[in-house]
This record gives sequence, structure tokens and C-alpha cells, in this order.
Amino acid sequence: MGRQGRMKELLKEIKSRGIETVRFSFADQHGILRSKSIAAAEVPAALKSGVGFPSSLLAKDTSCKTVFPVFTPGAGLGMPELEGAADAVMVADPTTFRVLPWAHKTGWLLCDLRFPGSSNAGKPVPFDTRALLKDALAKLARAGYGLLAGLEVEFHIFRIADQRLRPEDAGQPGSPPAVELLNTGYQLLSEARFDQLEPALEILRTNLAGLGMPLRSFECEFGPSQAEITLSAQDGLAAADTMLLFRSAAKQALRRHGYHATFMCRPKLPNVMSSGWHLHQSLFGLSNKKNSFTPKEKSQPLSPIGQHYLSGLLEHARAACAFATPTINGYKRYRPYSLAPERVIWGRDSRGAMLRVVGGPGDPATRVENRIGEPGANPYLYFASQIHSGMDGMQRKLSLCEPERTPYESKAQLLPRSLDEAIGQLRTSKVLRDGMGSAFVDYYCHIKQAEVERFNLGNKDAADDREVSEWEHREYFDLL
Repeated sequence: MGRQGRMKELLKEIKSRGIETVRFSFADQHGILRSKSIAAAEVPAALKSGVGFPSSLLAKDTSCKTVFPVFTPGAGLGMPELEGAADAVMVADPTTFRVLPWAHKTGWLLCDLRFPGSSNAGKPVPFDTRALLKDALAKLARAGYGLLAGLEVEFHIFRIADQRLRPEDAGQPGSPPAVELLNTGYQLLSEARFDQLEPALEILRTNLAGLGMPLRSFECEFGPSQAEITLSAQDGLAAADTMLLFRSAAKQALRRHGYHATFMCRPKLPNVMSSGWHLHQSLFGLSNKKNSFTPKEKSQPLSPIGQHYLSGLLEHARAACAFATPTINGYKRYRPYSLAPERVIWGRDSRGAMLRVVGGPGDPATRVENRIGEPGANPYLYFASQIHSGMDGMQRKLSLCEPERTPYESKAQLLPRSLDEAIGQLRTSKVLRDGMGSAFVDYYCHIKQAEVERFNLGNKDAADDREVSEWEHREYFDLL
């Protein structure tokens, strides 16, 4: 069915379900959903012509401060279309329509971005991160493969003690809520601790099921008030869309019941643990739909294609960190003997390695688990960086090094120790520049560098840069 046919079916569904408003949403450069709510009567026009929004949203850092001179020629980006914070347009993808279970008669659509033009025919916005993933997937498809991705996401759920909604709490960013734990102690998979999380998880489970998400498991993670949710594997774009909506749904649905869900990696709260996002990935053949990573030989961890892909992930891991771990806070997680990665290594079923190979001969679920990511990462950029890195390994037929059996005693190269270091690696990465586009890499690095500079300005007297600062908690705890 073509786009016009899908839009007609969508309008029928909106009418039959009594939808009163539809949120037209897009993922910004940080992986945060931005949206406008459109009255049902205006949805047909919005589907035809798109929904305008200030393009300056694409020029902001994590505090919502504009970091490009948008009121100068070319808006500081060499793009006249962005001058004066002029409009860009959200063009809905009809296949993404959902009814939000927690919101009254409200539909939701995920959008791609265009500059204004007749009948949605405007020029694509080059900083649309969903489009960057589509481009990476198209490149992969030309080589005969598709991406399959499974999500394993750690995060925290707290009870709100004080919402901090006084006028003096507002700002860029505003004051985060004061919270209480739902459970205490360090009790991985404890059933009793899980039961203390259950009232909040039940709210979440009901709403995620209502969105049609491929839920797999709900778990009590290691730290106090920490949970983990896993989702079954999906095709690359669908999995990235799912991650985006999952985070937004968790924050919205739980907030209405007095809970605060945060995907900030390491909150500045006593005794809490870091949270990670483990990305399970494999390739499948477009012609046969079979897992292309499954090895035939018992002595091999992956097929030859899988080994080349894994080698590419290793080769470009330090530069890809800027997309997988895009906040200052995320680098506080890289600690030895912490079940988080510290070095650029791989291992067979090793949770201390950056890249963990799971499966083997005859196992259709054979895959590579990248344990580097933080749960607040933009999924489109994280996925795209993996594809471009892995494909470089495939194209160059890179040889796979030996696995590490003692990951925290390895002498292998360290991962970046800060966002600033990761940005430096990204700036000089030819593979990621070629894959994501030099203009996008420069744009992204500029935004992230502004974040680093604000952090440095606010933490001149910090005694230990490995500890979480008040600046980080204010910046990320409510946003992510």
C-alpha cells in the first residue's frame, strides 16, 4: 500500500476510535521527542502538508540553549534554510501511528523532517537523525543485509517526594524533582525487591503492551530502585523507533502516577548504580532471512561476515562512543570490575567485555552485544554508528583479534574517559564522517562541545572528575 493509501486508512482509524488530538513528533539530535498536538479536524491537512516547527530546535544543546547563531547568514551552519529560526516541517510516517494509552483520546505519529515545500516535497533536513539511520540501513541493504536489534535497557524508577514546580525552580535546565527509592539494597533479580517495584512496573507494562511493544522481560536490576526491561529483536528502524517511544512512554505514564523514571546513566543520589543500554545486534540476509552471524565451525565464534563486522566495531569503538555515550555523565559508568566496559575488547559470553559474543554454531540467535551504550543515547545515531563501523570491517575484511578472558586486566586500548575525548575521536574518524556526513559530524560535535564547555565552566573546582556533579544531575536527571 502506498503512502496515500496508508493515510486514508489512518484517517479512518482516527475517526473510528474517537481520537480527539494527534501528537506529531520527531526525535531531536539528543533523542528527545519534540511534538505538536493537532486537533483531529486538522489532521488531514497536517498529513498532507506537514506540521511546522521552529528549526532552532535543531540548534540546541541538552539545556535547550541555542548554540548556533541562527539569526546570522547561514545560521552558523552554512544553511540559509535555518536563518532566523525559520520553520522546518514534520512529515508523518503513517506506519508509526499509535494510540497513547495514558493520554485521553490521543494518537501519536513519528515524523521525518523536511524544509517547507509543496505537498511534503521539500528538501530533507540534513540533521534528521531518523533519516541518518535510514541511510545507513539502505547502505547495508545494498550489500544484501538487514539489521536485527534487541534492546536491553537499565533505568531507575523513583517515587516523587517534591516535584519542585515553584517559579524559582524553573531554568535552563530547571530543578529536577526530589525523589525517594522504591526499594533498597543491592539485590540482582531478588523477587522480594522486584515485588516492591511491581506497582510501578505494572503501570509501565500495561501502557507498553497497549502500544504493541515486543515486551520480553521485566527485571529487578542490581542497584536500589533500578529496573531492566528487555524487548524482542526487531528490524533496525523499528527497534530504534521502539526505544524512542519506550523511554518517552515510561516517563509520561509513570509521572502521572507520582513516579519519576530516568534514563540518566548515573544519578547523583546516594548508593545508586549506573545504568547501561546493551544493544544486541546481528545481520540477516535479505534473500534468505537467515542470521548471517551464525558460524558453521565449532571453533569459530561467528561466521566470517560476523567476524569482519565485529572487527569493524572494535576498530571504530572510540569514535562511536560519542553516539553510544553522548553525555558527560555516561562516562562515569566506565569503571573496572563493574560489569561495565572499560577497554576496546571483545569476549565470548563475557559481561566485562565491551563486545560480548553470544551463541554459536546452529544457534539462529547468535549475535554481538555491545555493552557500551548509556540508556539516554539517541537510538538512530547509536544504530547508524554501529552499521557504518561494522560495514567498514566487512568491506575491508578486517581480521578478528583474540578474545579477552580477563577483561579488566587487559592491556588493550581504553575507551574514552570523557565526552570531550570521545568528541575528539569522532572529529577525526574518516569512516564515521563518510557514513554520517562531515556536515552532520561537525554539527553534532559543535553541540556536544557546547555541553562540555558549560560543564567545565560550572565545575572549575571539582576535586574528582570521576564523581557525579550537581551540574550533571540538574542537566540530565529530568531530561533523560
